[in-house]
Amino acid sequence: MKDPMKMLRQVQQMQDRMAKAQKELEDETVEATSGGGAVRVVATGAQKVVSVQVDPGATEDVEMLQDLILAAINEALEKSRELQATKMQAVTSGLGLPPGLLQ
Repeated sequence: MKDPMKMLRQVQQMQDRMAKAQKELEDETVEATSGGGAVRVVATGAQKVVSVQVDPGATEDVEMLQDLILAAINEALEKSRELQATKMQAVTSGLGLPPGLLQ
């Protein structure tokens, strides 16, 4: 049987690393565009959209503009999720956990 105190220390260290990674994710950003750059969205690694920029020339067709905004937001959030998965994988590597357990 493993030393319970050692296991407890390892769990605490992992929790500290996860908290640090989550804080870093709040500060890191990803960017996505759609419509050839007509719409630009910036999101944090914590899946919060922090800015949406629209080229004034893209406002003529409202329905198309709505589609472009949605596409850019969805792409930014997907990039954010990928960034988060990479960070969390780095934190949990070496723990011997089954793949995908913490996703």
